[in-house]
Amino acid sequence: KMEEFLNLTQLKTSFKETILLDYYTAGFWWAKEMDFSLIQLSEFMDLLNFALENLSSKHMTLGDNLKELERAMTAIGETESEEKSLFDLSSFTTEQAKAIIDYLVTSLFKHYKAYEYLFHSRREEPVISNE
Repeated sequence: KMEEFLNLTQLKTSFKETILLDYYTAGFWWAKEMDFSLIQLSEFMDLLNFALENLSSKHMTLGDNLKELERAMTAIGETESEEKSLFDLSSFTTEQAKAIIDYLVTSLFKHYKAYEYLFHSRREEPVISNE
């Protein structure tokens, strides 16, 4: 179902799609094991997507992505007229928020160079033959 939701059409031949499926599926099951409510689960998955999109689409460095995630979670620099935060994290306890940060560090930020390589390196098409 996750494959359909993420619209991954080349899962059997695309290393990138396989890694993305693993990333989101692992995050989903971690959140389920944390007994997150449906609202919390949705917000957590949005955070995972936000951090990964910062890397893949916006080409953010590790430092910039961490700052952006901090801003998203704490609304630093927002004015009164703007949204308080990109995410409504009021449904999470302080302990859950700490666990989320730990999870993001372990699952994405410790492997940032590998994800940068996945999204931004130019790879040649593999040639598969009998030779």
